[in-house]
Amino acid sequence: MGIAPSTCLERLRRLRTQGVIRGYHADVDPGLLGRPTQAIIAVRLEAHHRDEIGEFHRHVLALPETVSVFHVSGADDYLIHVAVRDSEQLRRLVLDELTARSEVHHLETRLLFEAVHKRSLEPLEPA
Repeated sequence: MGIAPSTCLERLRRLRTQGVIRGYHADVDPGLLGRPTQAIIAVRLEAHHRDEIGEFHRHVLALPETVSVFHVSGADDYLIHVAVRDSEQLRRLVLDELTARSEVHHLETRLLFEAVHKRSLEPLEPA
């Protein structure tokens, strides 16, 4: 970029202070950790009571297979990104940890063939 290191550092500090940069993370390959099978599980809840939603959210985050949890709008209530050893572990996760819960009305599981993450996110131009 052609800026002085002190200018770059000051910009980073400002972005952290403003909350734009929330942290720094390692890009981990789940396959090398023995979790080559990834899926997105779309979950529709039976009811939308705050207590049930909170409990379900906490349960899903506590599962060791969970990578990310998204509370979304639309036909589904949650999208859960999971990484597991194989299809049998995925099956057990769906049956034992998700469909067995009383607040779960419906779910659909989609295998991920590839997951690619952008390395940076630029500000959008004003509308």
